[in-house]
Amino acid sequence: MHALKKEKLLFAHYFTIIYLSRSTIAQYFGNKVFTFGSGCKCVDIKTKCSYQSYFSTHKTSFLVYKTHLLIFKNKLDLDRKIFSMDFKIELTEESRLNTVDFSNLVFGKVFSDHMLVADFENGKWNTPQIKPYGKFLVAPSMSALHHAQSIFEGLKVYKNENGDILFFRLEENQKRLNVSAERMCMPAVPKEIFIQGIKKLVEIDKAFIPSGDGLSLYVRPIYFATDEAIGVKASQNYRLIIFTTPTGPFYSEPLKVKIETHYSRSAEGGTGYAKAAGNYGGSFYPTKKAMEEGFQQLIWTDAKENKYVEESGAMNLMFAFDDVLVTPSLSASKLAGITRDSIITLAKSLGIKVEERNISVDEIIEKHEQGKLKEAFGVGTAAVIAPIAIIGYKGQTINLPAIADTNISRIIALELQKIRTGQTADKFGWMEKL
Repeated sequence: MHALKKEKLLFAHYFTIIYLSRSTIAQYFGNKVFTFGSGCKCVDIKTKCSYQSYFSTHKTSFLVYKTHLLIFKNKLDLDRKIFSMDFKIELTEESRLNTVDFSNLVFGKVFSDHMLVADFENGKWNTPQIKPYGKFLVAPSMSALHHAQSIFEGLKVYKNENGDILFFRLEENQKRLNVSAERMCMPAVPKEIFIQGIKKLVEIDKAFIPSGDGLSLYVRPIYFATDEAIGVKASQNYRLIIFTTPTGPFYSEPLKVKIETHYSRSAEGGTGYAKAAGNYGGSFYPTKKAMEEGFQQLIWTDAKENKYVEESGAMNLMFAFDDVLVTPSLSASKLAGITRDSIITLAKSLGIKVEERNISVDEIIEKHEQGKLKEAFGVGTAAVIAPIAIIGYKGQTINLPAIADTNISRIIALELQKIRTGQTADKFGWMEKL
């Protein structure tokens, strides 16, 4: 091996990239070769190669993973698909893929093999790691547990009929994460970590992406303070974790919701426009009380007067008054939903009139009495479009018309699904192929 040129180490302890000719493989590793996934082979090398060296010639590319050598077609495949000098990667020894029932996917209950972990320490981001999904140690004094300096995101990855893997508006999630981070006094997450990290993670766990109507791979980034200190101040250290879960529809039937006029989700000047963990935790108690009354979710109203509707559960809210799509205008108390923005853009392109404005509870009741309230629905990443069947308010019940294919929500949902799965042209530039 004297003719091989030694290069700098790419990955700490688990990984070494080497480039060897086939004759060198035969000479040093023998000829025990078997198939290992698409586009590569695996050679059992036992302990004949150092895990702390990087060698190069010009013919074939390999990745050493513990006792196995992955043979890639060429260096471009290696660089373009999964691996780079910016990430440390440790693959799981035992996949959980065979334990997943893809015919019965429940939202957020089944997790893919790997997760991305990136730490912000001493004023800078450390090298991100992709490692087996699993538990990690937490100190009782960890700042996020005491002061809720914690935010998250949610996005979906789709697989079309051709097997292409498609991301939906990934950069918008990265932008919104950093809007939330700024509000919660947290460092911005670089695009190179967030976007490239998600792409690498999805590439590694792409076998977990389900295909079919309403199915997707849900990606959950969480970002939280990690200082081991209980003083009431912003943390100096943080951790970003990104993991994925194959999922089906969030709701299986139209919702029964109650208009909440006592408890508030957020207020002007608060954190309502951020995806802060505390926003959601604070909603559980009033939601529990509504469920005890037979409702599934709440429609939140403004904190000042409890007069104007804002969101439904963890979703943005929309109504069809006759043939006009109406949704509450954005403010500091409402999340700027990416699905919300997509539906508004798509509706306008289809010639549907859209109004973004304040919507009072009184107006909803009046439109219902006039026969002009055609439908109501929540919109968000997890649910996409969730129709509302019944609205409860101070003992009154508003029964909405049955869902029909001519409904605005149905028309938009079908068009959005076609774009996300590549069945129609993406004229908005929303989709990105892996």
